[in-house]
Amino acid sequence: MVRDFVQREIIPQAKSLEENHEFPREILEKLADLGILGMTVPPEYKGMKTDSISLVLALEELSRVLPSVAVIVSVHCSLFCYSILKFGTREQKEKYLPKAAEGKILGAFSLTEPGAGSDATSLRTNAVKNGNMYILNGTKNWVTTGSEAGALVLFAMTEIKPGIKKLSAFIVEKHFPGLKISKIEEKMGLHSSLTAEISLENCEVPAENLLGEEGKGASIAFHCLDCSRIGIAAQSVGLSQQAMEEAVKYAKQREAFGKKIAEFQSLQFMIADIATQLDAARLLTYKAADLCDKGKSFTKEAAMAKLFASEAANRIAYQALQIHGGYGYSKEFLIERLYRDARVFTIYEGTSEIQRLVISRFLLKK
Repeated sequence: MVRDFVQREIIPQAKSLEENHEFPREILEKLADLGILGMTVPPEYKGMKTDSISLVLALEELSRVLPSVAVIVSVHCSLFCYSILKFGTREQKEKYLPKAAEGKILGAFSLTEPGAGSDATSLRTNAVKNGNMYILNGTKNWVTTGSEAGALVLFAMTEIKPGIKKLSAFIVEKHFPGLKISKIEEKMGLHSSLTAEISLENCEVPAENLLGEEGKGASIAFHCLDCSRIGIAAQSVGLSQQAMEEAVKYAKQREAFGKKIAEFQSLQFMIADIATQLDAARLLTYKAADLCDKGKSFTKEAAMAKLFASEAANRIAYQALQIHGGYGYSKEFLIERLYRDARVFTIYEGTSEIQRLVISRFLLKK
């Protein structure tokens, strides 16, 4: 279903959306009609909750042609909706999940700050309780869909003392007093996925919008990031699949020295390496999703899938562009954009270095 949708609705306008840095509102509305934005939301909240494997497949297909759409859907489903479903109160679920599942609001997730990325304990955004309100002050950046989202799961420090740092999570609506979109980032790739900087100046958040317990924000963030890393791996697999197909198609068409370049052994070996890396990435991703579906521990496997798939996507995009030669450097060919889009996969939602720390610590602890 998603592959058909991509062919019909996304391919005809993908190039224009990216070149114009245009947010794909119409596409997201149609994906909501198909139930894609409610894939992590149960039917009781107007979703069509599926297993993790199904979400992975959907993200793969979206990422093949327009990774910008895939990351918007991934953040909405795996971070915003899932966070509220897993840690929210009944009232919070009833208020936000039906709107999110139906696409009436898009969700975002805001942890990173200008001075705190991989080191989440260095957050400076703070939240002080004042009666039935929390007052938030600080700056958040690299917020996917931040300018377009109706609500965000946002993290702030509720206690900072010598030797004690307590992080808390909040559901913050875009219209809350004191919240301002201060900048839209100019990025190397993913141009139609708008990434925002958000300023909080005495932002008033109702106490009822505290997500989970006060001071338990770190465990909420890390658990949800485990889930979303499977989504990044799926995006990497989807892009890699398309890059391989573009390389194979071009190799069969291009001629040099009197024959198709696909007949040269050096290119055949490159394509063999691409296919092998792609299959390994896909299997690691499916394994992590399967463990998640079975309710088993998957932290290490999610990190391994994200690490390998994201780095493989960069290698594959590089090799596929090399096969295109000079034409790969031209914006007329899809591989040029895929090459740029792939670069962020090893950075967001935990860099490759952080994934290696997660994996090694898990093993050494045992």
